[in-house]
Amino acid sequence: VSLNPSLTAILLAVGAEANLVGVDDYSAAEIPEVAALPRVGGLFSPSLEAVMALRPDAVVLVPSAEQRDFRARLEQLGIRVVAFANIRFEDVLENIRGLGALVGRESEAAARIAAVEKAREEALRLGASRSGPEVLVVLQREPVFVVGSGNFIEEMLIALGARNLAAEFPDAYPRVAVEWLIAHAPDVLIDLSGPGSDALAYWSRWPSIPAVANGRVVSLDAQEISMPGPHLDRAYRHLAVAL
Repeated sequence: VSLNPSLTAILLAVGAEANLVGVDDYSAAEIPEVAALPRVGGLFSPSLEAVMALRPDAVVLVPSAEQRDFRARLEQLGIRVVAFANIRFEDVLENIRGLGALVGRESEAAARIAAVEKAREEALRLGASRSGPEVLVVLQREPVFVVGSGNFIEEMLIALGARNLAAEFPDAYPRVAVEWLIAHAPDVLIDLSGPGSDALAYWSRWPSIPAVANGRVVSLDAQEISMPGPHLDRAYRHLAVAL
């Protein structure tokens, strides 16, 4: 049973569809390949009864304060729980490796890691060849959440030669005031807040932002960029084009 969409995506990427017997609600809603699988509840409110009914060999999850008690209850009932942190870039690579080993798909996991590492090497070469812009990545608009420091998205930006304007925050994904955003004047604003919306039109209400004034507001698919999953090579390419 997978209780996180990034872990679900990794299991699919290494060819372990047959190993999955249940997923969290968000995985089922966002990943078509698992939509028909039994659902066991939300990311932070899974159902113990639903998980137990599936008799899994293991439950995989991302450690969080919300799931601490749930994890302890599973372990008390004899269910193996494997936790995978997913904040930093190396965390994601380790998750691909670890999940591959868990389901006997080591070679498939190694191939996926090699593809991501190749993309990182290409990004580093590109980043070293230019002086990059000052960038802000917006995850949500109202209220505004951005990509802060110490996370895999920031690491990808740095590899591409960009400067993350929200690196001053110790949190990986902090909430900021619009006034802070305006004052920090990003050269490029990457908006991940959702498909089907005109990002430039939204941010044009603050024309003093250099990214707005110069038409450098870019809307990207959050699933491609902000999921710490198996396809960070694609994320690198999308960010490279955007920058």
